[in-house]
Amino acid sequence: MSGKREFGDYQTPVDFAKKVCIYLKDYRHIKPSAIIEPTCGVGSFLESSLLFDANEYYGIEINPKYCDTCRKRLNDNRVKIINSDFFTFSSKDLIRDKRQILVIGNPPWVTNSTLSALGSDNLPIKANFKGLKGIDAITGASNFDICEYIILQLINEYRDTNTVISMLCKTSVARNVFKELKRNYINFLSCDILEFDATKVFGINASTCVLIIQLSEKTASSDACNVYNFEKPETVKTQFGYSDGQFYSNLDGETENFDGHCCFEWRQGVKHDCSKIMELTMRNGTLQNGQKETVYIEDDMVFPLIKSSMFKTPVIHNFSKYVIVTQKKAREKTEHIERKLPKTWEYLNDNIDMFESRKSSIYRGAPPFSMFGIGDYSYSKYKVGVSGFYKQPLFSVLYSDDEKPVMTDDTSYFICFDNYDMAYVAMLLLNSEKVQGFLTSIAFLDAKRPYTKKVLERIDFDKIVASLTFEELTKTEAKLNLSCYVTLSMYDTFKSLLSVGQLRFA
Repeated sequence: MSGKREFGDYQTPVDFAKKVCIYLKDYRHIKPSAIIEPTCGVGSFLESSLLFDANEYYGIEINPKYCDTCRKRLNDNRVKIINSDFFTFSSKDLIRDKRQILVIGNPPWVTNSTLSALGSDNLPIKANFKGLKGIDAITGASNFDICEYIILQLINEYRDTNTVISMLCKTSVARNVFKELKRNYINFLSCDILEFDATKVFGINASTCVLIIQLSEKTASSDACNVYNFEKPETVKTQFGYSDGQFYSNLDGETENFDGHCCFEWRQGVKHDCSKIMELTMRNGTLQNGQKETVYIEDDMVFPLIKSSMFKTPVIHNFSKYVIVTQKKAREKTEHIERKLPKTWEYLNDNIDMFESRKSSIYRGAPPFSMFGIGDYSYSKYKVGVSGFYKQPLFSVLYSDDEKPVMTDDTSYFICFDNYDMAYVAMLLLNSEKVQGFLTSIAFLDAKRPYTKKVLERIDFDKIVASLTFEELTKTEAKLNLSCYVTLSMYDTFKSLLSVGQLRFA
């Protein structure tokens, strides 16, 4: 197939490409002897980079029509346009004058899973290139931007040289690249990003930047990445990076340090990839599925559901949304449903095509109607959960008036309790001003999902209870518009159970 979506095709306007090149020349004082644009498209950066007056220019592009456009556009003997796939091509081998190389461009803004879904051949060799382990290697954690892959491939190709890499990308990609520089002990003098308005440049709503990496042939590294505004590049806006081995979204922020290891296991909600069948809505006393069909099944496997968008209040115990949960743990056999719950079994089999069309490899070889994100913890009576999506996290106590366990979707996270009072105290602690401030120092609010398991795992409850007074809990309770419920005795009990480890596995 072909088309802009397959190639992640956002051609850079030439006036913006010129601004980037002028910045590199006037502010960074880069004087390249050779310039490479690895996915050059119609050649906006190649044309703009002629102002450097380099000795060699190379553009690599998979689309032959774009190659023809580039050749006609750039009538310069120094410019070579090569019709090739970046993923199988070494650009470094082309260059004769290696004194100062500038790699510049705008790689495709598309993920590998999107390309796979589109049936595209324009993919890197399938590999677990970040060395992910276990389930992360076959689920969403292994999905990555092709742009990120290309930048990391370039870094690897040009490592231990004085090459400058300047790429347009999403800010989330830039942050991942910085982490990989540090993780792989790449020598670099600086790694900076200049944020720009993608709605003005490309007409899309995304958090974007110019990523500029100065590699080094000598041992060099930096723990901080400077963030600038492209329109005001003289002043550092903020910094993110590492402090004492931990990664922070804002190194300049003055917040309480609650960084450490969370004594609770943060869990992700259920994953089924079949919402039209598995998720039900209560309407006028009857359950309807996503196809607006009335569903008559036993209620044994039907549980209240809170989706990520439903975290609106600090205590949630009434529900209109439900989910069918077919297993007690991942990959548990499901044939017993036929014998115990025949109506449920019939309903699931009537829609078996929907289950068999699920694309994720995690369902391959699993029993019929399998789910993931399921275990004993899913059936805990009380949970404190949070949406991964909201910029201002609201932690909510989840329980059902009929005492059925409450499920969350897989974009939500939760910790478990078997006692309402302890769950309530934990909710107040997490919603307190100090903890909220700490969370903003370790989460990136422009990310699609600012609050992930990795972020939440850094919350150290031992440090929190050592810092927060009972008065601060009551202040949080009032701020959340809750009636007075928490008591000093509850807080003391929480701290006492925490200190002896009896809350850790609740």
